[in-house]
Formats: sequence, C-alpha cells, structure tokens
Amino acid sequence: MEITHFADSGWSIVPPLLAVALAILTRRVLLSLGVGIVTGSLLLNQFSPVESLHYLLATVLKIFWVDGALNRDNVNMILFMLLLGGLISLMSVSGATRAFAEWAERRAKTRKGAKALTGMMVFAFFIDDFFHSLSVGAICRPVTDRFQISRAKLAYLLDSTAAPVCVLMPISSWGAYIIALVGGIMAAHGLTEQSPISAFVEMIPMNLYAVFTLIMVLVVIAFQLDIGPMRQHEQWALEGKLWDESKGRPIGLDMESPEEINGGMIDMVLPILTLTAATVYFMIDSGAAVLSEKGLPFSVLGSFENTNVGSSLVYGALCSLVVSIALAMRLKLGSKNWIKAAPQGVMAMLPAINILLFAWTIGSVVRDVETGKYLASLANGNLPIEVLPAVVFILSCAMAFATGTSWGTFGIMLPLAGDMAAASDVTLMLPMLAAVLAGSVFGDHSSPISSTSILSATGAGCHHIDHVMTQLPYALAIAFGAAMGYLVMGMMHSVWAGFSVSALWFVLFSSYHLRKAKTRPALATA
Repeated sequence: MEITHFADSGWSIVPPLLAVALAILTRRVLLSLGVGIVTGSLLLNQFSPVESLHYLLATVLKIFWVDGALNRDNVNMILFMLLLGGLISLMSVSGATRAFAEWAERRAKTRKGAKALTGMMVFAFFIDDFFHSLSVGAICRPVTDRFQISRAKLAYLLDSTAAPVCVLMPISSWGAYIIALVGGIMAAHGLTEQSPISAFVEMIPMNLYAVFTLIMVLVVIAFQLDIGPMRQHEQWALEGKLWDESKGRPIGLDMESPEEINGGMIDMVLPILTLTAATVYFMIDSGAAVLSEKGLPFSVLGSFENTNVGSSLVYGALCSLVVSIALAMRLKLGSKNWIKAAPQGVMAMLPAINILLFAWTIGSVVRDVETGKYLASLANGNLPIEVLPAVVFILSCAMAFATGTSWGTFGIMLPLAGDMAAASDVTLMLPMLAAVLAGSVFGDHSSPISSTSILSATGAGCHHIDHVMTQLPYALAIAFGAAMGYLVMGMMHSVWAGFSVSALWFVLFSSYHLRKAKTRPALATA
C-alpha cells in the first residue's frame, strides 16, 4: 500500500494535535482519538475514502497480527489487564481490600499518611510503569477512598511515580532499554572509555524533569499542594463525591464482599507479593533465555535488556490469580460469588482497553505520517551550541506529547541528539541524551494519548481527561524549570549549575503556591 509521507511537512502534526485538542475540549476520548485516526488516514491516502478504509483496517489488524504472527506485546498487555481485573474483583469480594483499607487506616491515620503510602509503593513496583500504575492503583484505591482523597490525586501519584522512577532505575524495563540505546550511540561515536551503565548512572542528576517530578510528589504529599483543577477534585472528594457523574455509579471497581466472608491482610498481601515476585522472575528468565540463544553470559541487567515484559506480566498475573483463588477457597467463598465477581472485574477493564486500542491505532497513524521525524528535523538548523540541550528537551517534549510514546521518542531523538553533540561539542553528549530522556518522560507523563496516562487513570478509577487536566499544571511547571536548567547547562557546561537553576525555579514555584493556598479557605469536609 502506497502512502504519502509528511516528514518534511507541518501537516504531520495535524492528526495528533486534533486528537489531543478535541479530547481536552470535549472529554470524549474515543471520539477525539477516532477523529485523529480518520484524519491521519485520509492524509496518508490523499483523501481517497476507499484507500483510507483499507489502510485503517490494516492498521487496526496490526494491533493483533503483524508480519504473519500474533502481536504478542499488545495481546499480552490486554490479557494482563483482564487478569488483573479478575484478581482485583476476587480480592474485593473476599474482603481482602476491605481488610487492607482498615489496616492502612489504623497505620496511616491521616490523609497525608495515606498519600505517603501510595507514593512509597513505587519502590516495590519500579520494574515497569504499566505494572506500577495498575497494581499500585488496585492496592491503594480502597485506602485513598477511605481517607477521601480524590481519584485524580491518586492518578497523579501513580503517574508521577511510574515513568519518572522507571527512567532513573538501571534495573527496570526502561533502564535496560535506555542503556542499550546509549551504548550503541557511544560506540558509534568512538566513546568507549566509559561503560553504558556508568553513563546511565551519570545521567541521573541530569534528568531534570524526572528528578523534580519525584520531588514535587513529596511536596504534594507533605504540604497538600493542590494547584489548578486538582483543588476542586480534592474538595469534591472531601464532600464524598467519589463517583462518575456521567454514569451515575462509583468510579472504578469497588465490590463489597458478602458479610459472612471475612478475608484478612494475607488475602491481599500474598497475591500482590506473588504478582511482583513472579513477574520479576519471568522477566529475568525470559531475558536469560535470549542471552543463552545469543551465546552471551548471564547478567541481571542483560536479562532486563532482553526481557519480554508482556509475557512476564501475564505469567505473573496468572500465578497471583492462582494464589488468590486458593486463599478464597480457604475462606469458603462460594462459586456463585466468584462466578459473579470475575466477569465484573474483567468488564471493569474494558473501557480502559478500548481507549488503549484507539491510542495504539493513532500511534501507528502518527508514526506513518512521520510526526516524530518532522519535529526532529526542526533541530537540524544552524543553532548555537549552547542552546542544544534545551532545544532537544523541548523537541522531545513535543514529540512524546504528540505521539504518546516515550520509547518511540527515545528511538528517534537519542541518536539525533548523539549526532548533534558529536558534531558540535562532545562534552554535551550526556546532557543532551539526558535532555531527551527528560522530555520523553514529560510527554509520556502528560499526553492524553499516552498509554501510561490511560493506565494510571484506570488504576485510580479516575476519568481519563480529569487525570490529564489535573496533572498538566504540575507537569508544565516542572518542564519549564527543566528547560531553564538545560539552557544554563549548555551555556555554562555545568550539570550542577543547570540543576541549581531548576531547583531555584522549583522552590519559587512551590513557595508561591503554598503561600497562595494559605490565603484561601481550607478544604472542608461535607
């Protein structure tokens, strides 16, 4: 199928821009994504309805079937979501989530404690951002509901501790992928005196967006820093409005267990521990198998670099579900309750899966119209060397926001940034690579068409656009500070000078809003 390319045309940004703008304006995500998909299909096929339809059908088919084989990555992600829905429903109907919420209420005691518990969960679930968003959301949602914390705030805590932590951790699906890319870039430019993993570690303080996003999470937890629409959502939560007005029912999956079933903490903790341990095991095992096929020695980092995340999540969820079913049998949870709970858990995931399918489709369309290549070409002008880190950061932000993918942005922008640094000033190599990572995380963190945003909203039981709009003020503030930091980093050739400027902006921004909050009436309970 012949399609028109737009790598050198501003028309390439129309489909993602249209989808994002409509999603924000109308709050109808599927309709907005659908308009972006159809627009892109028409552009690619010179507005021929028949050819556009053929292209669209082929693109949708690729979600499930590509190159004559099953698209395992996508299918495994859908299976994981369905299995996790069943697991959550079983833990709910067995009374496990209620027991955990009561335990957390005794330990946390305050809203701040409940938010801290959610924020700290990331250190147990940092191996993958999808895994973190769905799993921690399921665990902490009953707790945050009990303390009348808004679902939007929970989604923010999930999303802000998912990709920002994964991108800083060498031992994660993100870290291994980035290290492999960075290693190839360094080797291509003859920078062999430093190992890729040491370069990755050196880039951690240079990843200004991820670092200050995590610091912002601590400030939000400690000082109740609610800015923009988040304050209204917190007020609604304190008034007991934890439901979806459009559907007339509670947001998310909150099933009550029969009164005679009295599950305990073990019914929550053991399945979740199994989920984590089994997923990590299968990630290492699948990666080790690839290393063995290549004749390479085993290493944990090498296993994560070659792992199959999707199948590992599915196997981990299956193991966890088996454990949860065994515990439910101990409680004499009748087959009637389980048969009723399982389909409801699966059905609760279907809205998120529908959005994810549309997001994957528009992602394919955006790749074909070459939005990323067009944005990357904007950096190829005669720019002063000093502004290059800031420029690649801003372009990576725009690309990831428009395409909804950080990993796709890594693949395009990291080699480009490496080439630009090698051709201008090789001492800026690591700062520019770090700027790409930071900008990519911003886009992944804040775009309405990002899978991580979708799954964070799903894990929290929050309306997808509510999550995007409440998180965006925080994300934009941190991105602005990071851009200033990269500008200073390029001008002064000092990582710590750039870090200090970003830190100064962060302090000024946070202080201003904290002072402003003191002049407003305190949030009141119903």
